[in-house]
Amino acid sequence: MKRVLILCLHRPNRSPSQRFRFEQYLPYLEQNGYSFEFSYLLDERDDRIFYMPGHTWGKARIVLKSIAKRWREIRKAARYDLVFVQREAFMLGTAYFERKIARKVPLIFDFDDSIWLQNVSDANKRLNFLKDAAKTSRLIKCAKEVFAGNEYLAAYARQYNTDVVIIPTTIETSVYKQEPLPPSGKICIGWSGSFSTIQHFALAIPALKRIKEKYGDKVYFKIIGDGNYYCQELETKGTPWVEATELRDLSGIDIGIMPLPDDEWAKGKCGLKGLQYMALSIPALMSPVGVNNNIIQHGVNGFLPATEQEWVDSLSKLVESRELRREIGEAGRKTVVDKYSVDVWKEKYLEYFDRVAQKKL
Repeated sequence: MKRVLILCLHRPNRSPSQRFRFEQYLPYLEQNGYSFEFSYLLDERDDRIFYMPGHTWGKARIVLKSIAKRWREIRKAARYDLVFVQREAFMLGTAYFERKIARKVPLIFDFDDSIWLQNVSDANKRLNFLKDAAKTSRLIKCAKEVFAGNEYLAAYARQYNTDVVIIPTTIETSVYKQEPLPPSGKICIGWSGSFSTIQHFALAIPALKRIKEKYGDKVYFKIIGDGNYYCQELETKGTPWVEATELRDLSGIDIGIMPLPDDEWAKGKCGLKGLQYMALSIPALMSPVGVNNNIIQHGVNGFLPATEQEWVDSLSKLVESRELRREIGEAGRKTVVDKYSVDVWKEKYLEYFDRVAQKKL
């Protein structure tokens, strides 16, 4: 049995990045000779403090506790066959812990965003000076293998490491299925994300406002991820993401949207929101940025609207045709099953783990 230490920030089932990048592969890896110790830094109480404005002393306590935890893991790292780091093992701008551990045991580094660019939550803007996004290059250098979520991220990683493989963000399609809900008689246009990505939803508001004016009570809007958010233009309040009701909440959406800005950060995105809609046979509209262009064939398995008018036109087609919603939704589901599912990628994932486990320091 090969022993693996997983280093990440969040507890299991908390972070979309962790859930869809590696957590869903663990049962298959366990069936094939791996055991895992999951080491995360933010428990449920810490999570609330860490992402709230202020609470400086509470955040200092979290950092000190995290330093002590990672020091303990440096001392025991040699007990493991390999270490897996998702995005970063420590929340501040140092790669010290990962580099020390990588001298004792082969390390896999996984990332799914342009995290070499500085991107700090609004709650922690005052502490921006403690971050150093450039540490991403140092993490990549010390890894025996780098798992990149798309070609854009892989191209960055190859500047610092030759052992880079692309593993797209994937969906466990045997589990990710629509939950039957009673018909509402209206068309729901929905967005799913978090408080940190709500600014992306705002990009679609002008088009959604026009759809509201055009169709009136025939349409309504659902915003999942930030329970404190209220959109005045659409007269819609956000609802918090809840793990236990995730599939039910998403199943209530008739049309899913993933607006993005065309910038360097967005180019690193791996299309998760769109893949979630598609896996549930929900027709998806995704901005034509980065990997979205690879996932979607415009008008076949989804839509890639670039301008406000294109957003309005694509949404209008779907609002007016139940048959089109069904056709696009089914094609989207097939795309995920065939190209972006755990079943398709799990053997390759195991192969890469085996390859790293056999490497010598």
